Amino acid sequence: MSAVTHDDLMAHADGQLDPGRVGAVEAHLAANPDAASEMALMRRQSDALHALFDPVAAEPVPARLRARRIAAAQRQRRGRSWSWAVAALVLLSLGVGGGWFARPLFEAPAASAILIADAINAHTVFVAENRHAVEVGRDDSAHLASWLSNRLDTTLGLPDLSAQGFALVGGRLLPGEPQLGGRAAQLMYEDAAGARITIYVTAALPDRQPAAQLASLDGAEAFYWANARITCTVVGTLPAERMQAVSQAVYGQLTDGDVSAPRYRS
Repeated sequence: MSAVTHDDLMAHADGQLDPGRVGAVEAHLAANPDAASEMALMRRQSDALHALFDPVAAEPVPARLRARRIAAAQRQRRGRSWSWAVAALVLLSLGVGGGWFARPLFEAPAASAILIADAINAHTVFVAENRHAVEVGRDDSAHLASWLSNRLDTTLGLPDLSAQGFALVGGRLLPGEPQLGGRAAQLMYEDAAGARITIYVTAALPDRQPAAQLASLDGAEAFYWANARITCTVVGTLPAERMQAVSQAVYGQLTDGDVSAPRYRS
């Protein structure tokens, strides 16, 4: 019988697996704790997506999305194609200057912006959880560090934030895009008052260039930095001064002793 693949696991999590493969996949999960953990994550993510989007799927299709209206809009756009061609020629005639000012209209979002948004989204979802806030708890921190390091293909330490008033809750593995560092590790910390911060780490971006940035989104503060080994985003809703102190402690520990504070740009 053929080996169990990642596609088999995804199909099983979605309830779409060929019945003839179920036995092999279940045996594989029983013999491989890491695969079972990944399956559990897939199922929780699937449940979360259903909870978010099933109510929307049950709503009536908006008028603007009905097939007849879309077809009419397409005909109207084809009628304006000559105008767009003229506009393109005008842009080209503007030369380098025009091209420079038009860049924001056509460029894809920066990798840092996408990673910051992903980190804040993951933070918002999981800090609200109680029983399922993390996949692996602090009682098994040695396994957590080894597992996440293997999945990110880089050594990942677990920062000690006790001096900043935070204790490790645990961590989890999250999916990611290869061009954005691949899979992500999320570490969660909590203080005595129950306030939580998360650390979102991926392997280095393809360009491996150093960068640092801060951002605010939906009430959360995010401190992002990248180097030749990893990217890291520290997220929380604490006052900015405390968030920066925590992020600098994380930076000092995850950069192998280079404790010079990053200079952030917003």
